Formats: sequence, C-alpha cells, structure tokens
Amino acid sequence: MDKLISLLRQPASDIVACLRFYSRLPLPVMAFEREPFAMLDFSRAIVMLPVAGAMIGGIGALALLLATALHLPPVIAAIVAVAALVLVTGAMHEDGLADTADGFGGGATKARKLEIMKDSHIGTYGGAALVLSLLLRAAALENLARQGVFRAALILVAVAAVSRTLGLLPLAALPPARSDGASYAAARPSPLVLARACGLACLICLLPMTTGLHLQPLATGCLCAGLAAWGVTAVAARQINGQTGDVAGAAQQIAEIAFLLAVVGETAA
Repeated sequence: MDKLISLLRQPASDIVACLRFYSRLPLPVMAFEREPFAMLDFSRAIVMLPVAGAMIGGIGALALLLATALHLPPVIAAIVAVAALVLVTGAMHEDGLADTADGFGGGATKARKLEIMKDSHIGTYGGAALVLSLLLRAAALENLARQGVFRAALILVAVAAVSRTLGLLPLAALPPARSDGASYAAARPSPLVLARACGLACLICLLPMTTGLHLQPLATGCLCAGLAAWGVTAVAARQINGQTGDVAGAAQQIAEIAFLLAVVGETAA
C-alpha cells in the first residue's frame, strides 16, 4: 500500500499543480505537494494536464446539467456552461486569444506586435475574436445538448482535456518570442512528455462513447483540433518568430472551437 501511495503521489501533485496554473479554483495545500505555489514545470508536470483539463471541463459539464435540470432552454444552458468555464479559468485562454488577435492584426513589426499583445487593453481584433469564440462555443454546445445533454456534457469534458493539451504545441515547437513573461520562464515541454499528454488526452476523449457516440466524430474532432492548434503555431512563427503565453491561449481556444464544430458537423450529418 505504501508503495502504491508513493507511486500516485507524483501524478496527484502534477494534477494539482496544473489545476493551480490553469484555473482559479481555491485549492488547499495538499500534504503531498512539495512546492505548492511554484511555477508549473512544463517540462514534466504537464503530462497530467489532460486530467486537470478534464476536471475543469467537468465544472462546465455540471453547469450544463444543472441548467438543464432547471428546465432552461438548451441555448441558455450552453451559455451558462461556457460562462462557468470562463469563470473557473479566469478567462486566461480568452485573454490570450484576444491579445494574440490584437497583436497579429494590429502590429506592423514583431516588436510592435509583442508590445500590443502585452497591453492589457482589448482592441477591435481582440474584441471580435473574443465574441466569435464565445458565440461559436455556445452555439456548438447548444446543438450538442439538443442531441443529448449527457453526451454534450462528456464532450465538454473531452474537449477541455484535448484543447488544453494542444495549447502546449506552440510552447513545444517554438522558442519564446520575448525574454520575459511566463512563456520565457516556463521550461519547454519535451516531445516525449507532450506525446504522453496527447495519448492521455485521446483516452479521455473516448468518454462520450459511453453515451453511444461513435468514434468517428471524436477522431475527426481531435484531428481538426490538432490542425487548428498547429495552424496557430505556424502563424505565430511567421508573425513573431516564436511563442508567448498568449499564443498558447489562442491555440487552446481555436483547438476547442475546431473540435466542437467538427463533432457538430459529424453528428448532424
């Protein structure tokens, strides 16, 4: 038993560390944590990010189920679920998307793009990207909820795990674009650790199959999400010759949207 506890201590610590970084949940300090408020170790701990992402997605799923249980229409239940995810994460990914859109859309040089991205104000490009992201996610979730609310809830868990894992692609593939900030301080995820995280995310992605959903929509969703995250990474390489935390947030958002839209398209056909 002691050996089992010892084996589980590190994964549990990594999950809690990911939750501290990726959410605003008021987590107490756990007995097994060595440095509870240290910077997340992106070179190792992110292997458990899919589990933490699924737990974050579970909060949105619970909000969706609760809103449905209160007999709210699917469109309102979907908005409540998306709002719950925004609140629990502190809108960190949405902020990254908005800053990236402003920087890439409004800057003429790399230096200017990075300056705009660092500015806390939201411009036209960022505002448009933020509104479109929220609308597309809520609309896709409403469509899925009409097909079955429990299935939609599990898809929300799956996409939360997959999209957050794919949000690591820019960090793994590109060097930091600036010599300060979280992306510069964070250790670069190794290909092996990222591959293991992607494998775990794929396993979690199978959860909606327990409701009768076929593998094809989920596989298509994962493929589209991966292509979307890689697309953001390629655009960042051309725009600023590297990555920032904002780019990682944008990759997560675009991957989530691509996954949801792909699943909607497959299930509606």
